[in-house]
Amino acid sequence: MDLVSAYEKYLLNVKRSSANTVASYMRDIRQFNTYLSSVEGLPASSCDRDCVCRYSKYLNNHGKSSATIARSMASLKSFFLFCISEGVMKENPVFDIPQQKTEKKLPQVLTSREVDLLLEQPKCIDMKGFRDKALLETLYATGMRVSEMIALNVDDVSVSGSFIKCDGSGKLRIIPLYPAAVKALAVYISDIRPKMIADPDETALFVNVNGERMTRQGFWKIIKQYQASAQISKDITPHTLRHSFAAHLLENGADLRSLQEMLGHSDISSTQIYTQVVKQNLKTVYHKFHPRA
Repeated sequence: MDLVSAYEKYLLNVKRSSANTVASYMRDIRQFNTYLSSVEGLPASSCDRDCVCRYSKYLNNHGKSSATIARSMASLKSFFLFCISEGVMKENPVFDIPQQKTEKKLPQVLTSREVDLLLEQPKCIDMKGFRDKALLETLYATGMRVSEMIALNVDDVSVSGSFIKCDGSGKLRIIPLYPAAVKALAVYISDIRPKMIADPDETALFVNVNGERMTRQGFWKIIKQYQASAQISKDITPHTLRHSFAAHLLENGADLRSLQEMLGHSDISSTQIYTQVVKQNLKTVYHKFHPRA
């Protein structure tokens, strides 16, 4: 039995994990399998706790970060649970492995001025400019993940209701839109998108220059293009605007539960990290501007 292939099918067909999640798990497990065959000379089903400990040290000796090792151990723990359920193993060798402490880095956020600079970059003089204006305004207005943004369909937007529907992680959420985002989307949907789509039956909200649904790579390139033109030194990714959305709402008085709902977090502990970001920003402002700091 090919345990690795069987596990991949289990993730896809039974757990119905996202493509990104499956890719991440399988990358860790295949790297472990390569180690087993080349260093230990063992099949995965014969792996024990000592073997996993040696693998953890092997990763550390090869310069892997604590966060990477912790993620790899989590992937292996899930894989071995599957092996136990299939009856090929009796115990999980990762069960009692001491985890290295990972350094928790606070998300990087943009200042309000930096956001304004970024949103000012798309010039509404051609179809791409109008599309990019709507795209950036929507990203900052909603704090959606890039995967959720590219999955949006035109019917998910209510211009009259000033909201957008997002079905990320199988949980539908309704996110309000501020007026500038509504205006940018209204112009794009009514005047620009019909000229860009290649197929009249295309449902995607944001399309590329070929008239097809935008990809993650295309989305990334757009962000990088406008970061450069805005001359912002911070490394901006689509997730940076999600982090900025969350931190700015908290700074202006939003409550954690509402923010959790808008971000689509299943656990509020994921949302609470933004309170630390806000506190850190306040400390920075204090030390920069207090006359006796």
